[in-house]
Amino acid sequence: MSESHSFRSIPEITRTFAKTQGEKAALIAGDRSITYAELDSHSNRIAQALIAAGVEPGDRVAFIDKNVPEYYELLFGAAKVRAATVAVNWRLTPPEMTYILNHAKAKVLLVGKEFADHARQLELDSAPVILVAEGPEDGWQGFADWYAGHEATDPMLPSEWNDTCYQLYTSGTTGLPKGVELTNRNFFGMLGSISKAWSFDAESVNLVAMPLFHIAGSGWGFAGAFNGGTNVLLRDVNPAEILKLVQKHRITNALLVPAVFQFLLATPGIESTDFSSLRSIVYGASPITEDVLVGIMQATGRPVLQVYGLTETTGAITLLSYEDHDPGGPRAHLLRSAGRPIEGVEIRIVDTQTGEDRPDGEVGEIWTRSAQNLKAYFADANATTEAYPEGRDAEGLGWFRTGDAGYMKEGYLYIHDRVKDMIVSGGENIYPAEIENVLMDNPSIADAAVIGVPDEKWGETVKAILVMKDENATDDSELGAWCRERLAGYKCPTSFDRVEAIPRNPSGKILKTELRKPYWQGRERMVN
Repeated sequence: MSESHSFRSIPEITRTFAKTQGEKAALIAGDRSITYAELDSHSNRIAQALIAAGVEPGDRVAFIDKNVPEYYELLFGAAKVRAATVAVNWRLTPPEMTYILNHAKAKVLLVGKEFADHARQLELDSAPVILVAEGPEDGWQGFADWYAGHEATDPMLPSEWNDTCYQLYTSGTTGLPKGVELTNRNFFGMLGSISKAWSFDAESVNLVAMPLFHIAGSGWGFAGAFNGGTNVLLRDVNPAEILKLVQKHRITNALLVPAVFQFLLATPGIESTDFSSLRSIVYGASPITEDVLVGIMQATGRPVLQVYGLTETTGAITLLSYEDHDPGGPRAHLLRSAGRPIEGVEIRIVDTQTGEDRPDGEVGEIWTRSAQNLKAYFADANATTEAYPEGRDAEGLGWFRTGDAGYMKEGYLYIHDRVKDMIVSGGENIYPAEIENVLMDNPSIADAAVIGVPDEKWGETVKAILVMKDENATDDSELGAWCRERLAGYKCPTSFDRVEAIPRNPSGKILKTELRKPYWQGRERMVN
């Protein structure tokens, strides 16, 4: 549907498709189906309820739950009052959630019943309206009941091109998450061209399987809605359910991380699943081995596309095409690349010591410039300035530091390592500093370093290397329990090594490369 490419804000999607294809399913989740007309009407009522609750343009509303239609209802409703939605990682502990909600100054919080106990443990600076997606519980009002009494009148507030419409939190190297502000321009300036590359159109049936707190989840859902397609929500990643949904709904588009590929390959029934409806399978966000890649290509018989990007770049900034997936062929070497920059994106490789560009084939930090780059880190001017070391022009464009290291060769980007030592485990970004801070609070630990080591299932997993004050004071199970009380499960170390000293350079920085070397020796890191 070509007119969809002229959208300049989130509210225009439901306003337009409610008129042109109101009876078409916009969202499917289990046995539930919500049409575009219903999505528009619900979001209008939600907008009026938000106004009544004191939500003003520029405010944040928050969401804690798995993949459910209520998220998109809230997202569209909030956008209609020029507020931004914050999807909080449901895997976090209550203290971690508390920090994000307080930092965002959330005025309204929508939570799933599964996470009601988390919500009760929040220590919030203010008193947001707390709603429960599935219905009332312990004095909290059910979401649908809350907005049902309001008129389905669109407030028709002007949504500007550079309005923040969407905010996700990404881990910071200091251990404190940062709020990534993404605008209408970030999304709608790129969705037209990238939709074609990903084979989206008005007939798309799009599988939203990755968590909504990821750009690969909620952002991927934007691609389906932008084109007037149907988004099929999978509440939680379940390989057997993915196979069923592909056939039941004749899924045309899907984005999955490599860990899910591996689970699918081990799932009974994959050999008999009909994948013929799939136009493409997009993958990214974590390391992948050639065996897994070839396995999914053979099992599905469908084209695959690799992407590389960050939350701060509104997702994908590179694309490795179908044609470049040529295992065993003359283009097989390209499987180690992350592809070419997509339309409208520039990439350069920079020597962080000199600020000069590195020649082809030489490693440096990956910098990118495009209209996809974040507006700002919310309420963090210093972090925003550091992210744009050369500043930005009058149109807001500037070179953004990704924090990843890589090199360019013949127009293709190759990821070499992560400048900030980030660990990517099953598509989750994990920063060692946060885990090291928790470990150093343990009275039995004298020094700690955290690295990512190879894992057949998740790509990488977390290993803690420790110097103990008393070697026999704390065993692995006690250390694990200490971490689980303070960190989300996926951040917790899966193994602990004890050493006499942790290698550091003269300035005291931990030599992470030296620590990782014995674990990665002989292993190829195909990262994207």
